[in-house]
Amino acid sequence: MISNESNQANNNEKKSPQRTWPDWYPTLKSFRRSDNRKAIWQLINTLIPYGCIWCLMIRSIQLGYSYTLTLVLALLSAAFLVRAFILFHDCVHNSFFKSKRVNTFFGYLIGILVFTSFEDWRFTHLRHHGTYANLDTRGFGDIWTMTLTEYKNLTKKKQMIYRLYRHPLVLIGFGALFNFLLHNRLPDTRVERKERMSTIFTNLFLLIIILLAIRFIGWQTYLLIQLPVMFFAGVAGIWLFYVQHQFKGVYWARKNSWDPLRAAMEGSSYFRLPAVLRWFSGNIGFHHIHHLNPRIPNYNLKKCYDAVPALHAKAPLTIMKSFYCTRLKLWDEMRQKMVGFP
Repeated sequence: MISNESNQANNNEKKSPQRTWPDWYPTLKSFRRSDNRKAIWQLINTLIPYGCIWCLMIRSIQLGYSYTLTLVLALLSAAFLVRAFILFHDCVHNSFFKSKRVNTFFGYLIGILVFTSFEDWRFTHLRHHGTYANLDTRGFGDIWTMTLTEYKNLTKKKQMIYRLYRHPLVLIGFGALFNFLLHNRLPDTRVERKERMSTIFTNLFLLIIILLAIRFIGWQTYLLIQLPVMFFAGVAGIWLFYVQHQFKGVYWARKNSWDPLRAAMEGSSYFRLPAVLRWFSGNIGFHHIHHLNPRIPNYNLKKCYDAVPALHAKAPLTIMKSFYCTRLKLWDEMRQKMVGFP
């Protein structure tokens, strides 16, 4: 069942007899080519600096330097951890390396680093690609989003719960630690044995790493480093995912009128970032391209954007404009747009 749905999610480019794809669309396939040398170099320039910064943070605490220095280093470490998650994300799509087995191996390995089970996250994420922007298939790897009508029909208590969930301090702030440290420790309730075993495997290795860390550097030092790193990385990761699908002008539709081309081009943002942030986020800001063809590896996304002029028609979402996204809470089906609370 996993392979069938994975293929469906990864091959959104397949034509539907009721839909017409533009002439430029087949051009995207040429950018799906994985490059093992680029993948290895990305592993080197991501994981090695991440490990070195961890060593610096350990020494800064052991030598009694100000904790402010540790937090500054934690912020830099978190940036590399976000980049590591993008590499993990490419492994999930079997696009990072040419070999599926190698993608799976490094997917499991980096998954431990980012506190995320490879198979379990793969289960929900691939379904996210097949169901995003579809109002009738919400609930797979997405931000909880209700329609205005659904919200109005809730009891006051449930409205309060939804309001609390959608508050930035909860969704992005508290959610940064909750999602990676707690939520990811349990498999999705809809998964099968392979995904459950992957979660157990990840949890066991994390336990071993934590016990070794406590043995050699002490639990206080470990927590003083791991918690801020996961918090900063989690905030950045959730924010990136949030603005990729929750922005002004976004597209949502019911199943009978859902269009994959519109879902990719209008249901996903082009988050234009400065070069440095684009590097640390693994070009994931070109999210409309990623949803047009999820098999394009991160190191080919900008090249694809530069080569296909039609992709430039997507209006960019800047950092300043992205802050407005926090005001969008509900989908108004009558006006066909995201709105705030009534």
